[in-house]
Amino acid sequence: MVFSSFVFLLIFLPLCLGCSFAARSTRAKNAVLCAFSLVFYAWGEPVYLLLMLASIGVNWLIGLAMERFPERKKALLAAAVLLNIGAIGYFKYTDFLIGTANGLFGTHIAARGIALPIGISFYTFQILSYVIDVYRGRCPAQRSLLRLATYISLFPQLVAGPIVRYEEVERELDSRTVTREDFTRGLTRLMTGLGKKVLIANQMALLADAVFDAPELPGCGALWLGALAYSLQIYFDFSGYSDMAIGMGRMFGFHFSENFRYPYAARSVTDFWRRWHISLSGWFRDYVYIPLGGSRVSLPRHMLNLLAVWTLTGLWHGASWNFVLWGLYYGILLILEKYVIYPNSGKSDGRRGLAGAACRALTLLAVFFGWVLFRVENPGRLGAVLTGMVRFGTGGPAAFLAEHGALLRPAAMILPAALLSLPLLPALDRRFGGRSWYGTAKVLAAGVLWLLSLAALLGDTYNPFIYFRF
Repeated sequence: MVFSSFVFLLIFLPLCLGCSFAARSTRAKNAVLCAFSLVFYAWGEPVYLLLMLASIGVNWLIGLAMERFPERKKALLAAAVLLNIGAIGYFKYTDFLIGTANGLFGTHIAARGIALPIGISFYTFQILSYVIDVYRGRCPAQRSLLRLATYISLFPQLVAGPIVRYEEVERELDSRTVTREDFTRGLTRLMTGLGKKVLIANQMALLADAVFDAPELPGCGALWLGALAYSLQIYFDFSGYSDMAIGMGRMFGFHFSENFRYPYAARSVTDFWRRWHISLSGWFRDYVYIPLGGSRVSLPRHMLNLLAVWTLTGLWHGASWNFVLWGLYYGILLILEKYVIYPNSGKSDGRRGLAGAACRALTLLAVFFGWVLFRVENPGRLGAVLTGMVRFGTGGPAAFLAEHGALLRPAAMILPAALLSLPLLPALDRRFGGRSWYGTAKVLAAGVLWLLSLAALLGDTYNPFIYFRF
């Protein structure tokens, strides 16, 4: 089931909210949310619901066993990691490894054609964070299977995050209330996120797909236009999903952490990854990078740690060599920033004026280039795209748009979309946040976005969120 669908928005969500508010106790509310979340997941993939339930049950038992048999905690943790990573490895990387082996060694092993369960990368990372935190003593093992199942399967963040850690919602699983302010803010956030997806991301997708999926590769200017459109598409698509997830979570009494903080306003690549997909960056930092030694090691080891973490980050996004290349690209950029470009602090946050503007421009250039690596999965096609992007004068965007008249509308939206990707709204909040009319205006604006989004969905084709496939 997709958030941006009439079935979800007009039937599933209102029905779930009504049943949740009718429930008297927190236990009953958890039961309602868990039941609806399982229906939500089974809507498109009923078979893989069993996989998720089995994963929840096994890890619940492992958490309890860690507390009962503390002398076996390491063995239990190792078993949990092997089981969870093994599940992702089988479903996500089997055919990738077979294809790689066939290419390297000339073998002819047939691909298995294994379908990827939706959201497995997200909910498995949540399960791992729970088990590891129990092992570390950061939180007690959850004795209620219902509460743990509710945490793992909670439908607002189940399919594409943000990756919510157990310790963030532990208290709210036990007891929570929904105030009028919580519900209003959550609903406003939900409406805003839907508008990002339907009104902006879907329009940018038309332009990006026309450029990168064209049978004949367009010229240099059109390729850069496609890169800009895809950069805006993936931001509004994913941040829109996160907004909807955070908003719905708040409507049910959960307070999820922010997942985006205007990443295209970053002054360095390091700063960008403090702002983009914050929950994933934090997960890899706390559960991979720091256990490897972080930065408190020798220079060669620190570089190796960064490259290892970013290779894994790339692979997490997809079973394709372009994602590995994308991860290595960012690993190398971060190493260069820390030891060559900004050796004193590893960032450019303190730069102002022209220097700060130059840092932002270079960061955006690096990020846009990275999104090309992310978007084009075929190695041969990727090489042609990258070559075409540096062949200046081989075809401007105007000529490409003249040939594709239907793309004039999304092209005209690029400038307003780019402005909305910058922190203009927080500036307005700081300026007018204390005035009652401003709060009312924000709610009314969100309502208008909601109506426009529903109207757009009437004529829209199925267009799932980008991160559904991860």
